[in-house]
Amino acid sequence: MLHAPSLAIGAIIASIAITVVMFGLNGVTDEMQLSIEPTPKIQDIGPSKITMDTFVSNGSPILGDPDAPITLVEFGDYQCHYCNVFFETTENDIIKNYVETGKVKIIFKDYNIIGEDSVKASQGAHCANDQGMFWEYHDILYSHWTGENNGWASSENLTIFAQQIGLNMDTWSECMVDGSHSQIILKSNDDARALELTGTPAFFVINSEGQVSKLFGAQPFEAFKKTFDSQLKK
Repeated sequence: MLHAPSLAIGAIIASIAITVVMFGLNGVTDEMQLSIEPTPKIQDIGPSKITMDTFVSNGSPILGDPDAPITLVEFGDYQCHYCNVFFETTENDIIKNYVETGKVKIIFKDYNIIGEDSVKASQGAHCANDQGMFWEYHDILYSHWTGENNGWASSENLTIFAQQIGLNMDTWSECMVDGSHSQIILKSNDDARALELTGTPAFFVINSEGQVSKLFGAQPFEAFKKTFDSQLKK
């Protein structure tokens, strides 16, 4: 299934500058209706306007062996229900069976479509990355997910998460207030729209020859396994 809320912050932030006030945003006024698509099939990607940078730039540091033959790119929103379902039910199996064995590396990219807290959470993860702890912050965000736009990703809670994983709080807080990573978040959202994504999570599997396949929604581990194994045989 795809998550496609009516308030599409991801369709807005490309046209506005991110103004950080206590780790927040101001001036978000437009709305856009996103469609809910049926369960998609894996298919090849090849629009001429898409380059490899569209998939792999403006994202997280690599999780796994940089030389792994398969790259899994996830576009996600930290407030997204189905992104959390993927994290809780599937991601660990992918890491255990494919990332830790050197077959797959993972890149996470932001597609902020739910609300202001989604963007603040993305800022928190990128600020944690300045201290080499992106994936620790990514994990603690999803581990504390309790819903959409209900305050669990408030500025106060984001600060608590940063403390819990042992970040230097002066450095992290200054990064948040300055909005130091606003541009990478904006560009990642631009990449998602260039790929015509209408919801999260959305996944792209890239093999060593640069061939790209996509999966939409919180697919079970077996769907990823089938895709990985077919690409590894090529």
